[in-house]
Amino acid sequence: MHIYFYLLLMFSWFTFIQRCALRFCTTNEKMEGTPRLVPEEGSRYYLRVQHYRELLDSLPMDAYTHGCILHPEITADSHIPAYAAASIRTQIGNTQTELAKLAEQNPELKDAYVAKQRRLKSKLFDHDNLKYLKKLLDELESVMDQVETELQRRIEETPEEGSPSWLCGDFFSIADVSLAVTLHRLKFLGLSRRYWGNGSRVNVETYYERVVERPAFRRVLGHVNNILISAVLPVAFRVAKKNAPVIVGTTLLVGFLGGATYLAFLYMKKRLSPFS
Repeated sequence: MHIYFYLLLMFSWFTFIQRCALRFCTTNEKMEGTPRLVPEEGSRYYLRVQHYRELLDSLPMDAYTHGCILHPEITADSHIPAYAAASIRTQIGNTQTELAKLAEQNPELKDAYVAKQRRLKSKLFDHDNLKYLKKLLDELESVMDQVETELQRRIEETPEEGSPSWLCGDFFSIADVSLAVTLHRLKFLGLSRRYWGNGSRVNVETYYERVVERPAFRRVLGHVNNILISAVLPVAFRVAKKNAPVIVGTTLLVGFLGGATYLAFLYMKKRLSPFS
């Protein structure tokens, strides 16, 4: 249960960090007096920002995540625990079994549970297909090439050393929010070396190094770590309460799990945050 719960947290992480980044960056830009995250419709930047926002937000991040967990051999320097793959495969099977049981126990909801079971099975079957995963990752290469070219255009537009520039212009836009969280997810999955860490896309690499240094981005990661802790500790308490035979045993188990969770938090914070 714990590994699958960790996986669900990771799926929600992408959406959560994007929303937090939008809120923090909006606050930050108001303080600094920079242009709006979304340029006014009809402006010279509007279509460019919309294009990259839609392009990046349409990427199949769930497939990348599932695929890299189930096939760690295609990753390098992944932040996902090595033991996760086997455990998650088991939990996926258990989840399908549980859905089948729920369908039997709740005849009035049988169709909904069966449909959910089929969707889960179909989705994970695709994500566990190494050939399909490699196809998706190859398609991502062209997206990264497009981003690299766009960043190069910004450099050519502002050749003066030290001149700030982002994906769509000399201002931080909603497209940068999408790109920042996409790059950070790829790094988490162990794909950064393939897409920019090998020197093939120096503009993307430089961009990522810059964006993770933004105070707003640091604050977002801090909130993500807090969410992980607040989500894991109640689970640890419920496990202790259910399995400990006496109050003393419960206290010791909760203390152990709490301590282990805190150590895991420090480890993940160090691994996930290059600026920690």
